[in-house]
Amino acid sequence: MFRRITATALTPAVPIRALLPILPFPRRLQSTTAMASETPMEDAIRTKVTEALSPSRLEIFNDSHKHSHHKAMQGSTSRETHFRVVITSEAFRSKMQPARHRLVYGLLRDEMAADGGIHALQLRTLTPEEEERQKAKEEADKA
Repeated sequence: MFRRITATALTPAVPIRALLPILPFPRRLQSTTAMASETPMEDAIRTKVTEALSPSRLEIFNDSHKHSHHKAMQGSTSRETHFRVVITSEAFRSKMQPARHRLVYGLLRDEMAADGGIHALQLRTLTPEEEERQKAKEEADKA
């Protein structure tokens, strides 16, 4: 009923990547119905920060696995409780670090208040100029 396709069934002249568009299944699962994300907190952080701050750089690191053994995390089923976030945005211009952090905390208020939500959020907020100065300093230190 089903035909098994093996690597030997493909001709060596045609790479598998070239066949992906014609395979009967999508390369990435996409559905018109709402599928539950495996990283809803990370997705919420990315969406809210992107919409509000239009960052030129946004890096989100889920460090929850490093803290799962802490007493406060005992009994928590969430795998998204501790995040480290680096944001570079023009929106931070003329704002001191505390004001930048309050801005991000305000965006993520609901995620931080939710049961099993964000427990710890480490922020690094930069303007594009600050990021450029930092890169220049790091390169000068390497030389």
